[in-house]
Amino acid sequence: MQERLEMVSKQIEARGVRDPAVLEAMRKVPRHRFVPQSQRANAYQDRPLPIGSGQTISQPYIVALMTELAGVKPGDKVLEIGTGSGYQAAVLAQMGVKLFSIEIIAALAKRAKATLTDLGYAKNVEVRHGDGYAGWPEQAPFDAILVTAAPPKIPKPLKEQLKVGGRLIIPVGKRYQSLLKVTRTKNGYRGESVIPVRFVPMTGEAQGH
Repeated sequence: MQERLEMVSKQIEARGVRDPAVLEAMRKVPRHRFVPQSQRANAYQDRPLPIGSGQTISQPYIVALMTELAGVKPGDKVLEIGTGSGYQAAVLAQMGVKLFSIEIIAALAKRAKATLTDLGYAKNVEVRHGDGYAGWPEQAPFDAILVTAAPPKIPKPLKEQLKVGGRLIIPVGKRYQSLLKVTRTKNGYRGESVIPVRFVPMTGEAQGH
């Protein structure tokens, strides 16, 4: 617990994340439960860690930053593309959103679902195995969409599944990526580049565009 509190104060608050709800959720969610046993000693360091299948759990600062940029509040309907370990999903669930999460790798989807269930987050999170490029149209529109793998360009279906006022937080690019915040307005979309990032590439249909 002490390591988790220090992670929040020294790695997240110290780097400018200010949303009290995000900080509280990061203090409560046990990140060590979302990494393999062999990585548990490193669970509260500010770096990505391998979780199998060539994938990683994002560094805590990036999880906090993306969550803050998404601007979610209790009761919001949120879509996550790339469940991975389930850690980002748990942080969002801890904040009281209704989350729909898609993971393209079946083994990761199964493990994340089990971990989220064990920790009591399953009532707020629905995990589906599949390609997230097309989003989750039957649950749209969403207050926010978070994408945890980088496509070469923004998938059009994801933009279309935002509510007016909704935010899409997504890393975009190939070798060099930018974390973008795209807001849907009454007249279209407004985008801003936040910071340079390194995410695993979005696989599946995204690679064909």
